[in-house]
Parts: sequence; structure tokens; C-alpha cells
Amino acid sequence: MTINKRVEKARILIEALPYMRQFEGKTFVIKYGGNAMVEESLKTAFAQNIILLRQVGINPVVIHGGGPQIGQIMAQMGLKPHFIDGLRVTDQETVNVVEMVLAGKVNKDIVNLINLNGGRAAGLSGKDGHTIIAKKRKHLRHSPELATPEIIDLGWVGDVERIETQLLSLFKKSDIIPVIAPVGVGEQGETYNINADSVAGEIAIALNAEKLILLTDVLGVKNDKGRLISKLAPEQVPELIKAGTISGGMIPKVKTCVKARAGGVNSAHIIDGRIEHALLLELFTNQGVGTVFL
Repeated sequence: MTINKRVEKARILIEALPYMRQFEGKTFVIKYGGNAMVEESLKTAFAQNIILLRQVGINPVVIHGGGPQIGQIMAQMGLKPHFIDGLRVTDQETVNVVEMVLAGKVNKDIVNLINLNGGRAAGLSGKDGHTIIAKKRKHLRHSPELATPEIIDLGWVGDVERIETQLLSLFKKSDIIPVIAPVGVGEQGETYNINADSVAGEIAIALNAEKLILLTDVLGVKNDKGRLISKLAPEQVPELIKAGTISGGMIPKVKTCVKARAGGVNSAHIIDGRIEHALLLELFTNQGVGTVFL
């Protein structure tokens, strides 16, 4: 390695130093999903990034998805997935598979990955310590033919009713990184499948987190010319949705970020998990790589 390259590495560390000082002792809630959970190099980079955050005094809390993994296991079991308006219809048999895959295999694979790379992680679902209390989702379908919206029964699909933080507070006092599967529990002990982005947002609010970070498979929010919008104020969002600049699957992610900001989270980020070390680039460099809601 030439001396110039070594000097450049030193400059990168110096650039990161003020951010490390600023965020020491703070909580970052990170939703982990998309290609970052599939490609081996990205999986390793994510684990290394999470470990580094903990090493510099930041408290990372990881919430993960697992839609593709659920689909694979269901196919192996001969079960056909059914979606309405992009939402998985979850009957009793399906919710059993969802819990098995998310709280079992996917969760433990992530925990193992962090541990193998030198960190200390522990896995749990929202059922543990009744951390994620859920309620049945009421999905309304609006149609021009109907005077009132149609209520669609999605089965055991839930929304977060509240987050109990007692168990999570124990992790903050230790060096152990919590990895949470987005499975919630109802008031009668029933199991609910919940959107991981929504869970991450609600946990960030409940923990009074410094940052909420959603890893996706897109660069972030783009303008009407397809260019990345690096910074957004929450009050800009309704007009961008109305204009169609923010559309499709990006709408619920953006709304999660806006809700988190309104709930006291200092900043919310949507970043591209397909970029190796995207977390570090977003958090510890002057330019960042995604969209931040300030």
C-alpha cells in the first residue's frame, strides 16, 4: 500500500471521529432487510458495521425482515402465499410458518453472523418480555364502486399497539446487541405478523432513539428526475406523495420515517443496503449515501 493510500485511510478516520463523539451513548434502531440479508459480502459487511457501532459506544438495536425466506419455506411445504394490496394474508398455518422462519432461522442466522465476526448478539421476538404488543390490522380497500371502504380480513396480520421497553433496556446496559424478529403478541397471547419497518419505527420512538435507519434495495428517496434527495423535511412529504414523486412501496417507508421524527427520533434515514458498508458511509461521513429526514 502506498503512503498516499495510507494517508487517505487516516483522513477517513479523522472525518468519522466527530460523529463517533457525537453519538456515543446514543441508540440507533436499524431495520435490516433486502439484498443486504442475501448476498454474503453484504451480510458480513453489515455484521461488521453493527459491531463497530457498538465498539465506539453506540447502542444498535436490529429489527429484521424475512419475506423471501418465508416464501421459500412455504414453497417447500407446499403452501401458496396469498397477497392483497401487497400485504401477505396470514391464516393460522401461515402465521406458524412466519414465526418459525422469522423468530427461528432468520433471527438466529443474523445473531450467529454477528457473533462469528467478533460481536455479542442475542435474538428475540416481540413475544419475549411482551416487547411488542400487537392488535389485529384493519385493512380498508377504497373502491370507486363502493360508497364506503371495504374491510379486508388479512388474518393474523397486526399493527403495533405499544412497545414495552423493560427487556430492551437491559441490553443497553450490556455489550450485547439485540436482534428482534417482527412478531408481536396480542392481549390474549395470539401471534401477529407485523411489518418490520413499522416495528423499527415504533421501537425507535419507544427507546427515544437518536436515529432510525431503514436498509432498502434503493438509493433512497428520488426526485422527479430520478436523482437522490439527500435531505428531506417531514413537511415536504405530503406534496411529494401527491405529485407521485414518492410512490409505491416507498410511501410506507417514508411515512414510518415521518412518524418517527414526530415521535421524537432525532433523524430517520433510508439507505441502500446493496452498498457495502452503507451504514458507516451514512453515519460517519460528511456526505452520506441515502436520504435523511431532519
